[in-house]
Amino acid sequence: MAVQLKPQPVVSEDKPLPATPVTYEGFLDWADEDTYAEWVDGEIEIMSPASLPHQDLSGFLHRLLAQYAEDRSAGKVLAAPFQMKLAKVRRGREPDLLFITSANLARLRHNFLDGPADLAVEIVSPESALRDRGAKYGEYEAGGVREYWILDSETQRADFFVLDPAGRYQRAQPDSGGIYRSAILPSLWINVGWLWQDPLPPVRQILREWEQTQP
Repeated sequence: MAVQLKPQPVVSEDKPLPATPVTYEGFLDWADEDTYAEWVDGEIEIMSPASLPHQDLSGFLHRLLAQYAEDRSAGKVLAAPFQMKLAKVRRGREPDLLFITSANLARLRHNFLDGPADLAVEIVSPESALRDRGAKYGEYEAGGVREYWILDSETQRADFFVLDPAGRYQRAQPDSGGIYRSAILPSLWINVGWLWQDPLPPVRQILREWEQTQP
């Protein structure tokens, strides 16, 4: 059974938006841990609350990735709302999931990641589809996010992108059996079909499959 993450709230009437343009530091001072918003070149974009299917899939992947990280001392996994500051493109985005490898944990601050995550995951909603596939794709590529997953449970479409040596995203495909193997996280793989199951498969079952396929 998937575990729901904390619902993503909207901004309350008691917390008016600051005047814009606002600096990233001013944005962080205004936002709190319950604010689901992003900073875009001095402007603030408020995100819509997530749906139950979105939360189920996010919680499922969070548990899987967190267990992978813990078992291998491979890094840390964080879920939205948590800021990823991409100074190069003047963005403060909140991917649904961020994986920060051990080599980059020193870039974690109290309330944001200073620089790109190694892996960012966006779970598409009708409201976010154009942003996830358009603006964020370009920003994550230019900002140096090494691997980017875009998952759409409504259309059962999964897109995986990996930065090449020139800093451009190249599409990475699952194999003929529907297995996608991460390019940056050794021995991490998922069966894309898992993502569309209802209910989602038990995490402990997948962990056993991972153990059985370890080299």
